[in-house]
This record gives sequence, C-alpha cells and structure tokens, in this order.
Amino acid sequence: MKRVLLCGASGFIGKNILERLLAREDLRVRAVVHKTPLHPASAKHPRLEAVTADLTRAEDVDRVLEGVDQVVQAAATTSGAKDIVSRPYHHVTDNAVMNSLLLRACHEKGTKHLLFFSCTVMYPERAEPVKESDFDGRITDRYFGVGWTKVYIEKMCEFYARLGKTRFTVLRHSNIYGPHDKYDLERSHVFGATVAKVMTAKDGKVVVWGEGTEARDMLYVSDLVDLVEAALERQTTPFELMNAGSGDAVSVADLVKRIIARSGRALRIEYDKTKPTIPFRLAVERSRAQALFGWSPKVPLDEGIDRSLAWYKENL
Repeated sequence: MKRVLLCGASGFIGKNILERLLAREDLRVRAVVHKTPLHPASAKHPRLEAVTADLTRAEDVDRVLEGVDQVVQAAATTSGAKDIVSRPYHHVTDNAVMNSLLLRACHEKGTKHLLFFSCTVMYPERAEPVKESDFDGRITDRYFGVGWTKVYIEKMCEFYARLGKTRFTVLRHSNIYGPHDKYDLERSHVFGATVAKVMTAKDGKVVVWGEGTEARDMLYVSDLVDLVEAALERQTTPFELMNAGSGDAVSVADLVKRIIARSGRALRIEYDKTKPTIPFRLAVERSRAQALFGWSPKVPLDEGIDRSLAWYKENL
C-alpha cells in the first residue's frame, strides 16, 4: 500500500485532496497540519495518520517525510487580495523556506515523487490563454514577491529532478474555488469573498472592490484534484510543469452577477473604487496537461457555483 504525505491537509485545497485520497483503498495518508487541526471525522479514518509540524523547521520536515512514497505539497502561507496589496511580503519568506527544506529532504531520502502547487501570478496579461512558455520574466508589480517566489520554487523542483532521485510535478493552477474555501472577507480570494458577501448581505447590496473589470480563470477544485491524481499515477519523467485552468477568463463583475443570480437573492451591486483593483485579465492554456495525462476540466462555472453555494448552505 502506497503512503502519501499531504502537506497543508487542513487548508482549502488540502481538504479536498484528503477526501479524495481517503476514498481510495490502495493508499495510506499522512496528513500534515500546522495551526488548524483536521476535522474530527477525517482524523479518525483508519488509513490516516495526522501529524502536527512546522514545515519551516528542518527537523519537522525530516520527521514527516520518513517512510513516504509521494508528497503532495499543498501547504503555504496564503491570504487574499487585501494582503497582496498591503502586506506583499506575507507570501514570500515562509513559503520559500518550507519548500526549500521539503525539496532537499525529498532528494536526500529518495522520495519517489513530489507535486508542488505553483500558480499563475508570474504570467503576463494576455487577451488569449497563456501557455507555460509565455512566462517572459516580467511579473506585474502587484505580484512581484509572490510571483518570483513561485518561480524560484519551480526552478528548485527542476534542479532536484535533474539529480535523478525524485520525480517532480509543478501545477500552475488558476483561481480555484469550491467546497472548503475560506469564504472569509479578510483571507479569501475573489470567489470565496463574493459568496460570503452575497450570502450574508443584510442591506440589499453587495459591495465589490474596485471596478470589477479584472478577469480571472476559474477552476472548480475537484477538477484540480483530478489532475493531482493523474500526475501521481501516470508521470514517469523526472520533471513536468503544466497549467491547470478552465481556459476561459470571467470578469469579477460577471462572476458577482452569476453568484447573485444563482443564490436566488435580490441584491444590487455597488463598486467601491476607493478599494484596490488589480487590473489584470488572464486565462491559461491547458493542452499540455491534456496531452500528458488526458486531463480536462469537467465542471462548468455555473455548475461549480451551484455546488459551492449548496456546500456553503449546508456547512456554514
């Protein structure tokens, strides 16, 4: 039975991956948490070992990696648009440290495979979907710190892959949404924040930061988990880097309108132009993931919104 280490198991993406992995009878899962514990129901699963660790400490990294075959690295210091604008350093140091330690330890221990979640913040704005090769070294000022941190970790994955002991997969994913998202106005990204605003609005309106003209590629979280499974099962090469997205960009204004419409609530939209706007349009080209692993998204945006709202109503 293969043993998978899931870092960041109590986070948004981590919770969704954990549910999928525990549904498989051919895996044992070691789930790493830091400040947020696992849900009690998950923690009692017979094929789950929950461990608490600080992945910025080398001794903790060595301890959690002992005896595992594959690593899914979903642990990160994350936050929403507010911190990207006011505290851009928040995403840099801890993420660089924990991933540097993890990659080195995987190499030294001979771990078979590590999958790392990058993102699309290093890409230039384009009218058409961007390919992996479209990164040209120019990162918008808003994303300078987090973007170059992601690129550094990607290159570290490639570096260790060349040394031959461990396979590495890098997924540059677009905006992920769905069950277990933060749905928190302070810490969430656009989808979770919008759902929270719509579902808690008490004065008949939803306030949108900025002008709502920025456009994002939205990918439902189960589609991302499908790609994770495919990469872990099928990759035989030392290193692969690929986009994970829907291939379409939806504006924030359109996204808010869709969420309001599908919530069934009668709300009007107001735009607060005193708040930060990150003016950017981006969709990602996904043919590489399809060619390598036969992957393509299955959940269209409106269906994903319906599923997310149903989960929100049931759980929050």
